Amino acid sequence: QVQLVESGGGLVQPGGSLRLSCAASGSGFSIYAMAWYRQAPGRQRELVATITTGGTTNYADSVKGRFAISRDNAKLTVYLQMNSLKPEDTAVYYCKVVASPPGKTYTYPYWGQGTQVTVSS
Repeated sequence: QVQLVESGGGLVQPGGSLRLSCAASGSGFSIYAMAWYRQAPGRQRELVATITTGGTTNYADSVKGRFAISRDNAKLTVYLQMNSLKPEDTAVYYCKVVASPPGKTYTYPYWGQGTQVTVSS
């Protein structure tokens, strides 16, 4: 299976910045899209940003203008640059990769382990 390892979370003050990384491992997978989700305590998991292997991006309205998703296809890594962070951005952030296993035509969502982002004074 595809293994996703996240890093870059931590504690930051309001207005600060963080950069999350999600590195995928596994050979022979066809990756179609990558995304970042977040889940705050007591809330449903929400989609934050998506990016295709071709570079097409989409963002939740709550993060537009502040967050930027990018990817390095050669390194099989997706990033989330988070600027102008607000307390309401506090959540566990999860990356997701939609991919087909080697020799298969179906797709499957693979999830990272999550990384905590806390925005507080």
